[in-house]
Amino acid sequence: MIPQKKADQSLRVILIDDEPLALQKLRLFIKKEGDIEIVDECMNGQDAIVSIRTHAPDLIFLDIQMPEMNGFAMLRELNAEEMPSVIFTTAYDEYALKAFDVHALDYLLKPFDRARFSQALVHAREHLKPPLTDAVQDQLRSLLDVAPQSPLGADRLMIKTDGKVVFVKKDDIDWLEAAGNYIKLHCGADTHMLRETMNSILTQLDASKFLRIHRATIVNIERVKEMHPWFNGEYKIILTTNAQLVMSRGCHEQFTRTFGKPL
Repeated sequence: MIPQKKADQSLRVILIDDEPLALQKLRLFIKKEGDIEIVDECMNGQDAIVSIRTHAPDLIFLDIQMPEMNGFAMLRELNAEEMPSVIFTTAYDEYALKAFDVHALDYLLKPFDRARFSQALVHAREHLKPPLTDAVQDQLRSLLDVAPQSPLGADRLMIKTDGKVVFVKKDDIDWLEAAGNYIKLHCGADTHMLRETMNSILTQLDASKFLRIHRATIVNIERVKEMHPWFNGEYKIILTTNAQLVMSRGCHEQFTRTFGKPL
C-alpha cells in the first residue's frame, strides 16, 4: 500500500526525466505550489530506482521514454511496498494514451501547461489522502501488465529534439553510429541524435535486419550494396545511399551467421 500522507507534511516528490528542459519546467511549476518538496531529480531509470528506495517519495513525475530503461521497465523493478504514486509525463499519441484512461492513471501529455499540471496534481493529492486503499496500486500494476516493454511499439523510435518529438520508423534507418553518449541515426538525407548506448539500441532493433559491423557502427543489411576487402581483414561496405562504412574483423562471425556464408 502507498504510505499515507499526513496533513501537516509537504508532498515529497522525485522528478524523473532525461531532458533538462523538462525537469526545469516541472521545477518551475512545483515552485509555485508552495507545499511540495523536490527530494531528488533523476535522468535515467537506474538512478531513479535507487532514489525511490532511498527517499521513499509520496509522488514521482515519470517520463516514459528514457534511454536504456523506459519508465514502465523502471516501475517493474520496484516492489509493491516501494511504489509511490505516479504522474506520467509522456509524448504518446492519442491511441496509446487510452491505456492510461482505462486504468484511471494520470499523465501529462507533452507539451503541457500550468493548468494541466495543476489538474494532475489535484488528482494525485486525492489519491494520497487517508484512508487509502490498494486501488491505486492495483491500477498501476494492471497498466504495467499490459504495457509493452517498448511503449511506442516495435516499428518506431521516439526522438526528442529541439523541443519536439520526432517518430522514426526503424525500417527507414540506413545505419547508426555511436557519438559520445548518443547514437546518430542516418535515414536517407536526414540524421537524428538519440540518447542511447549501442548495446541498448541493438535490443530495440530487429536482429534479422540490423547488423553490428563495428563497435561504433550498426547497419541495416537491406541497404548494403557492395563489400570490398580492406586492410587487416576489414571490409569496406558500400550502402545504396553510397555511404561507405568499415566492418571490423571481429564482426565476421556475426556476418556469417546473418548471411549463412563465410567471408
